[in-house]
Amino acid sequence: MNKDTRLSDVLHVLVHMEQVGEPLTSKVLARSMGTNPAVFRRTMAGLRDAGLVHSGKGHGGGWQLARPLRQVTLLAVYEALGRPKLFAIGNRSGNPDCLVEQNVNAVMQDTMAEAEALFVERFGTITLDEIAPRRPVPISVHAKI
Repeated sequence: MNKDTRLSDVLHVLVHMEQVGEPLTSKVLARSMGTNPAVFRRTMAGLRDAGLVHSGKGHGGGWQLARPLRQVTLLAVYEALGRPKLFAIGNRSGNPDCLVEQNVNAVMQDTMAEAEALFVERFGTITLDEIAPRRPVPISVHAKI
């Protein structure tokens, strides 16, 4: 099963954006995420809609943070991405009348809901400045930029 790395990818890009301090093109940022510019722009659309980033077109345009990292929580980024699914674990649904299946599904659903609530609570307390390295890391560390 493929992992959804969008949250990790976007957090990475946002920290680089702050460290560079000037607009960066979709092409440059897409490379750092290991994707293409069109996919990058689709991924960033929710962050732009949430007011976390803004983008400009034309010469001198590009992507920039709309607010300092200390004002952005991991939860805000997670929500701007549409709250990607946290777990790949699913419930059986082959025999909905089976009491065992119903009980197993209920326990799994409750446990997953508790785990997600813990995740959301914790992510609401961490700001992006807390995950940024103390010393700026140039985006050029990503090969072929």
